[in-house]
Amino acid sequence: MKTLLIFCAALTASAAVAQEGMSQHEHGTQMESVPVAPVDSYPAQRGETKNLEHAPDSPDHVMDHDRPLTMVKIDQLEAREENGGALKGDLWYGGDRNKLWLKSEWERNDGDTEKAELQALYSRAIAPYWDLQMGVRHDFEAESDSRNWGVIGFNGLAPYFFEVDSALFIGEDGDTALRLEAEYELLFTQQWILTPEVEADFFGQNDRETGTGSGLSNVELGLRLRYEFTPQFAPYFGVHYEKKYGNAADFARDEGESASETTWVIGLRTWF
Repeated sequence: MKTLLIFCAALTASAAVAQEGMSQHEHGTQMESVPVAPVDSYPAQRGETKNLEHAPDSPDHVMDHDRPLTMVKIDQLEAREENGGALKGDLWYGGDRNKLWLKSEWERNDGDTEKAELQALYSRAIAPYWDLQMGVRHDFEAESDSRNWGVIGFNGLAPYFFEVDSALFIGEDGDTALRLEAEYELLFTQQWILTPEVEADFFGQNDRETGTGSGLSNVELGLRLRYEFTPQFAPYFGVHYEKKYGNAADFARDEGESASETTWVIGLRTWF
């Protein structure tokens, strides 16, 4: 009788252990079958990002891209040989997709202003890293009447990280011009950065008054080495080369000027 009781107790305990194991196995199977949403899944469901943007504990990578920002960037603030100088910069205000953009460029040589222009543009993002820009350009002429142009162009980052700026200009009298600009930044260290750049201007007509010729009129090449004490403060030195072609070169020679010029430059690059 005692042996029978012991056998029954052992059988009961074994059945209980087996039942507990089956319960745990079923629970684990159910947990494995429940799909788990990835934490960083993209795109989010409609409305989720909006809710996260205004949540008190929203993660840092969730940003309100429609919030307008302002940036002032001066690419070139420099002194050149032969009593020359240059200022080139822009200012934009807006969000990721839509911006109001001002571009300014001024050049001085031998004490005389050779170029002074201001562009006011509307910029619209049409692809990753590319903007379509439209607006007006005003040329400030010291020795002739100032001129206005309509502007349409593209600004962005080409493959291999070339910064590209292109624009087609249409004047009040039907004159046309095309400008192509490109630059590249070569990092020797985190502070020492070499920037080669090129600018080419094409015109649809000859204009002796402004010294521009039809077709390829002039090309400017620059090579500037800067040291970034901070990203916002970077003095530089370098060399600037400019050459006129075709009728533009003939117009310069008629005025007793050289068709090409090389100058050393020193300046400052900054943004805020």
